[in-house]
Amino acid sequence: MQLLYQEGLFPPGVEYLGMTAITSHTPPPVPPEPRHGAEMLKVSSKSNPNSVAGAMAGVVREAGSVEVQVVGAGALNQAIKALAIARGYVAAGGIDLVCVPNFADIEIEGERRTAIRLVIGDRYGNRTAVPAPAELRLAPEVDEE
Repeated sequence: MQLLYQEGLFPPGVEYLGMTAITSHTPPPVPPEPRHGAEMLKVSSKSNPNSVAGAMAGVVREAGSVEVQVVGAGALNQAIKALAIARGYVAAGGIDLVCVPNFADIEIEGERRTAIRLVIGDRYGNRTAVPAPAELRLAPEVDEE
């Protein structure tokens, strides 16, 4: 088996078997960072993924990133479905959504719980969306008289 390694591509002292370098003309991805005071969406197992996706997309378009808090497997499932849907909502505007998960200790009704917080934002840190191509825009409404 051949060992493929490129200097600086992987952490020092770590070698990967069967990996090749990825080259691109785009800048390296910058994962979204949690922001103090950022809008937080709380998702439950009963949340509608389409509604959550619309909220995610709207906040990311306006603020650049959004935090989503979930407690439990069902809630995480709904949040991930919503993220997949939201990616489609913002893709035409040049936004590539990514997610960085973190654990958070929270208190619910006096009981300490572990939540998962998903920091969702554009892979390349774009704060404003690029207008969608003309073929993907909705046609303006015309009053017919």
